Amino acid sequence: MFARILIANRGEIACRVIDTCRRLGIATVAIYSDADANARHVRLADEAWRVGPAAASESYLRADRVIEVAQQAGAEAVHPGYGFLSENADFARACAEAGLVFIGPPAESIRAMGSKSAAKALMQKAGVPLVPGYHGDDQRAGQLAAEAERIGYPVMIKASAGGGGKGMRVVRVPEEFAEVLASCQRESRASFGDDRMLVEKYLERPRHIEIQVFADTQGHTLSLFERDCSSQRRHQKVVEEAPAPSVDAAQREAMGRSACDAAQAVGYVGAGTVEFIVDSDGVYYFMEMNTRLQVEHPITEMITGLDLVEWQLRVAAGEPLPRTQDGLTIKGHAIEVRVYAETPDNGFLPSVGRLAHLALPALGPDVRWDSGVAQGDQITPYYDPMIAKLIVHAHDRVAAIARMRIALGELEIIGVGHNVDFLACLIDHPAFRDASVDTGLIERDMQFLVASGQAPPAPVAQAAALAQLASERRASAQNDDSPWAAGDGWRLNSQYSRRLNFAAGEHDIAVDVEYADGAWRVDGLRAALHVDGVGHYRVVLGGRQFAVHMVEHGSAWHVFLGGQHYRLDYRDALAEAIASEEVESELTAPMPGRIVSILQETGTPVDKGAPLLVMEAMKMELTIAAPANGRVTAYCCAEGDQVMDGDELVEFEPDG
Repeated sequence: MFARILIANRGEIACRVIDTCRRLGIATVAIYSDADANARHVRLADEAWRVGPAAASESYLRADRVIEVAQQAGAEAVHPGYGFLSENADFARACAEAGLVFIGPPAESIRAMGSKSAAKALMQKAGVPLVPGYHGDDQRAGQLAAEAERIGYPVMIKASAGGGGKGMRVVRVPEEFAEVLASCQRESRASFGDDRMLVEKYLERPRHIEIQVFADTQGHTLSLFERDCSSQRRHQKVVEEAPAPSVDAAQREAMGRSACDAAQAVGYVGAGTVEFIVDSDGVYYFMEMNTRLQVEHPITEMITGLDLVEWQLRVAAGEPLPRTQDGLTIKGHAIEVRVYAETPDNGFLPSVGRLAHLALPALGPDVRWDSGVAQGDQITPYYDPMIAKLIVHAHDRVAAIARMRIALGELEIIGVGHNVDFLACLIDHPAFRDASVDTGLIERDMQFLVASGQAPPAPVAQAAALAQLASERRASAQNDDSPWAAGDGWRLNSQYSRRLNFAAGEHDIAVDVEYADGAWRVDGLRAALHVDGVGHYRVVLGGRQFAVHMVEHGSAWHVFLGGQHYRLDYRDALAEAIASEEVESELTAPMPGRIVSILQETGTPVDKGAPLLVMEAMKMELTIAAPANGRVTAYCCAEGDQVMDGDELVEFEPDG
């Protein structure tokens, strides 16, 4: 076993590897960019080395710098995690040439599977079933369009060197092919430095099922069973579960055998994932092989009782696989959700900022939280916006769903937008509960899954009002030398009534308060607020009592009640008057990013919704569209410019 390992990654996977190494008595060396100088993986590692500026291309993707640090720090091996250099054959080879053990497959295996086109040719020779498509070297736009016509629409354009849903789009009609192809090529160049594409038949309502494989240097290859990753948005996995509820023992054996055949065809060593697309008849086709550990590996660990990172380390050290195929069994059911800093009600745009409040569900052997951040940390615009993975395990699928729903209800995040409520809705979706999920479910049922914008229930607003009153009373106690600063609502020969105004999304909410004999009446109900702990309250409204958790952040009260999170912004009279004024929407940057393309000429008439420019942010392309019929009078940016959140991008003149 190794004495010292460098972890060539960041975030939750770096923290995960550090935890396993610590248990095995292995010293860890972390690397970090300027944006991650105080990151959690840096704080956990035995030592940490700076590798460059915030941009990944100048830090985590600098293979030469990573190897230099590994040598200077005295590391014997490099664990690449996932993402960044984990599937870079040149990096794996460079590690070997520098005398470092690359904890992953041989460079030749990575190269063989790194090109989706070449991989499919290899799989065809190995007898692994393939989706009809074009995987050729002729990358002319006209040739790709012709192949799409031959295959038949709808088709999927995919980055040959891609993964994680980057450079991947569905095209349903020929007229859209050229524009979508150009977008995929741009995104693929930005993410992988490679704009080669393949075109495949798009299967309607398929399931995405993958097999976890492991191989050692002695020639043994195992299947560690399957995971269902069909719950996807923009081809990015959102919820994963193991075992797949739709796979029976015969299909599990057949897919496992195909996955092992795929791994053996490229001389694979270490952890890998063979991904299949499965049609409505249960026929499966090879999609790709990820030559690394997957984000969703914890659910395989949960149902097998294994530590896959430990297996990676032992295999890389030359040890044989610790188990045989006959020695592997499935125990119970596990589900993982990916908690992202994003805004589901605003097109899932990534969100950046400080995690001002982070309260976790009750953790234990069957509830796990894998994260690279803690309360107070920053979510930056430079990397993937995943906050954490929440994983649960139970004796069967029904119990696992129930446990996940409880855990999501206990999770509290303030400071950045997040998808926790979206995940709860997805777990509650009838199709998920009855295991009839396919890869298009989220896009079809977005209205069900994204908050409808309904006003919070009356008790939520009343609880927020009581919290605001208690906050004012605490503030007044600091000025007890002045009767004018008292917050008890006392009036000479009269009772004092007031209206507290809140905004919850697009809803204005009013709560009427009456001060009487040192107590409160809220909306006509005698009310009280008792403190049960920091942020934890017992609310009394008439004859009803209930427990609630409330956190004040800025001018907003965040109310956590019944597994739901509500935000109510308190408005005084002046602020309410200002907020009620209608303001024209501005064409500003929704988040920090880079301008990649300007699409319209200034002065040219455009229709509402016409794309004006494309910006790239957090590895994703965002299109800024015309808010109305009109014309662009000026651009405030140029292609290649870096822009910040809120920067004005376009001066636009609407018709009339």
